[in-house]
Amino acid sequence: MELLNLKVLFSIAFSLFLLMDPVGNVPIYVSILKEIEPKRQRLIITRELLIALGVIIVFTFLGKYLLQLLGISSETILISGGIILFIIAMRMVFPKTNGTLEGSKREEPFIVPLAIPLVAGPSVLAAVMIYTPRYSYTMLMSALIIAWIPVFLILMGSSLLKKILGSRGIIACERLMGLILTFIAVEMFLSGLKSIIQN
Repeated sequence: MELLNLKVLFSIAFSLFLLMDPVGNVPIYVSILKEIEPKRQRLIITRELLIALGVIIVFTFLGKYLLQLLGISSETILISGGIILFIIAMRMVFPKTNGTLEGSKREEPFIVPLAIPLVAGPSVLAAVMIYTPRYSYTMLMSALIIAWIPVFLILMGSSLLKKILGSRGIIACERLMGLILTFIAVEMFLSGLKSIIQN
């Protein structure tokens, strides 16, 4: 049972890590913060990631009650969640160019866009709401912290990581994450269908 719980724990954490997409966010973080001194950059990244973590935690605790209020079944959550994650994964594998964040470079960012939506985006918030009815708060909070720590480390070293990997390397990593997320999305969708058939 303990082994099974650990497997589920790291599965959830890995899904959340992929959805936060730290590697894909590296170029955006570097671009937005490039005119700010390195020491201040680290403070801003720490602040924004803590805000993002706080927002995700709020949705973790409120998500269950919102789904109960709407009368949504676990099968519906699994199937719709699988579809949503699949769409997100396809966008990671086949990204569109986006220049909408260009104006954010002129002043120090606060909450938008570094915390929301880049880390605590709709996909992450939807995921924790999907997971809430299925797992305990202890499991979800543990998975969230496990996912958040590497996100924090990667984005804190965003400037160095971009130099090491280069633009092509970052794109390749993001597409690999999208591919893995596709597998998770399909598995979630099939679990929902299996539950409906069995019932």
